[in-house]
Amino acid sequence: MEARRASTGTAATDGLRQEIAAALARARAETLDLIAPLDQGALTAQHSPLMSPIVWDVAHVGWYEETWLLRRLAGRDATDDGFDDVYDAFRHGRAERPDLPLLAPDVALSYLAEVRREALEVLAGIPLDDDDPLLADGFAYGLVLQHEHQHQETICQTLQLSGLPLETPPPAPARENVPAGEVLVDGGSFLLGAPDEPWAYDNERDAHEVELPPFLLDRTLVTNAAFAAFVADGGYDDERHWHPAGWALVRAEALRAPLSWSPDGAGGWTRTRFGRVEPVPADEPVQHVSWYEADAFARWAGKRLPTEPEWEKAATWDAATGRKRRFPWGDDAGAGVANLGRRQWQPAPAGAFPDGASACGVHQLVGDVWEWTSSDFGPYPGFAAFPYREYSEAFFGDGYKVLRGGSWATHPAVARATFRNWDHPIRRQLFAGFRCARDA
Repeated sequence: MEARRASTGTAATDGLRQEIAAALARARAETLDLIAPLDQGALTAQHSPLMSPIVWDVAHVGWYEETWLLRRLAGRDATDDGFDDVYDAFRHGRAERPDLPLLAPDVALSYLAEVRREALEVLAGIPLDDDDPLLADGFAYGLVLQHEHQHQETICQTLQLSGLPLETPPPAPARENVPAGEVLVDGGSFLLGAPDEPWAYDNERDAHEVELPPFLLDRTLVTNAAFAAFVADGGYDDERHWHPAGWALVRAEALRAPLSWSPDGAGGWTRTRFGRVEPVPADEPVQHVSWYEADAFARWAGKRLPTEPEWEKAATWDAATGRKRRFPWGDDAGAGVANLGRRQWQPAPAGAFPDGASACGVHQLVGDVWEWTSSDFGPYPGFAAFPYREYSEAFFGDGYKVLRGGSWATHPAVARATFRNWDHPIRRQLFAGFRCARDA
């Protein structure tokens, strides 16, 4: 759904209600379609200590919707007073959740359906141009919608780690790819953050001017072939390339390649993707690498990771018009210009979406893989926690690195170019890769 500024008046708010209801219905259909092939054992098992049982994610989506759309907006009582302890993500870490009294899959699905029935009932009569910032422009509904889409990607991560064999669509036919190389991004001031995005999160605000010197940025994402060259050159054996904490991780866990890669016995590599072993495609962007691995590759290549402001300037700034774009290719979400929303279930070849390039000529800045940046996750000037401090503020600091751009599993509703993702630099289960930068 295109988030838009709601106008005052009955016709405008009725139209926004209809858009929200339709977007919520699509999101729920996508959730149910994602888990439909899974039996009870797959839904209730903890496939990795890094992830929750999938049934927890399912019921958590309902709990979050109930919390914001029924309890906070409509003042209704909780379905069960015990759900806050079980399904509030801050009460128990993922490794502990299998021991909680989780709803069985059929009960979780019934809970999801009942919460949605009541939420639509509330939506039918609630004002969306109210002075309450939770209601203005339907913000609370955008919050819940984006949350469900984000958990769909989390479930995909769990499925990848599970090793369960899944039927996934074949990759799209190969397209003529753009050449590799670097793009010069001119220096100067640009607007960092979301200036007029009604459903943007608190960490995307306030939009503010940032001055950057000129820099060079890779036109395309780092590919599996390029990363394999780093491995072949002894990249995991040379301490000079590594951040000290990254080097300690390499030695402690005997890391030799990206997560899910295995030697094929003939000098190449295979990968396990959703339970199926296949050759590593040379021209796809590398994924399942930690920040430490991305940083080490960049050092090996004589480059560095881009800063978060550098990434956003390359993605959004149109020097010819002197304005910021909502997406690299323009202001409309578009179609066929980025690999998003599980359309392929894997990254597309580097440079495969030439129509999605940014104004400065950088490709695939949105979709395919999340991109590690060199920046720590922190507040922008003027930051104010909303609607709760645990969404962003609790994670500010040097323990988390920022990722940008979304992956093949990210829904377009979340993939605006100002969206900020973050995680620990050790994480490898993310659908994350990178591109390199250097000073001009």
